Amino acid sequence: MDSGSLPEERTELPKSRTEADGSAVIRVLSYNIRSMRDSPVALARVMKACAPDLVLIQEAPRFFRWRKQLARLARAADLVILSGGGSAAGPALLCSLRATVERTEDVLLPLTPGLHRRGFATAVVRFGDARLGVVSCHLSLQKDERYAQGGMLLDRVAGMGVEHAVVGGDLNERPGGRTFRRLARTLNDAWATRPWGGEYTSTPADPHQRIDAILATKGIEVLGCGVPDFLDRDELRAATDHLPVLAALRVPAT
Repeated sequence: MDSGSLPEERTELPKSRTEADGSAVIRVLSYNIRSMRDSPVALARVMKACAPDLVLIQEAPRFFRWRKQLARLARAADLVILSGGGSAAGPALLCSLRATVERTEDVLLPLTPGLHRRGFATAVVRFGDARLGVVSCHLSLQKDERYAQGGMLLDRVAGMGVEHAVVGGDLNERPGGRTFRRLARTLNDAWATRPWGGEYTSTPADPHQRIDAILATKGIEVLGCGVPDFLDRDELRAATDHLPVLAALRVPAT
């Protein structure tokens, strides 16, 4: 699949596992699912094919029977709901049964009149001896509000009481933008750290820009990150209007 620039060497993304030192290799998927307005069947197939331990969703269903819709998606992808959805204004978290949940919190951000409400879906989970903060976000289309939300996101990560954290989201901005750069000064941009697969996430029919990202705190080792190249192109176009970002991360034992 031609989804942006590719690294010279193509390698398989590491599978989930627990290391002898207690660290955990996990797969994290970040995905804007456009309120499941497209094909839920294709969407679930894409998610399941990526074999994620965590799914950081943007634009989850928010209105009529949103919990039921999200639960159906999770079940079809062999996952469970962790947090978010309508209660976080769109961001949501799903996880595999490998994760042990310590706590969750849905956060609503200040509302700017005339713009969409935004929020964060957050959780603290454990994979064996590895403890991890998780945040899904969908930042504003308006540049000044987006920049302020970037600061709130960094504050939220810093205040989670964890040494290691991962953020996934639709940043609505390319890597050269000031909000993206603000985030990347504190968090590692996983694609830039260890590119794997494709770079561009928008749109499936014509991938030409990277506005979706996975970012991690400095102690997490990025083993690879990008748009999976093993997924069916027709199914990706049927699923939603973004391409998924998949990362393999090694989280140290706490």
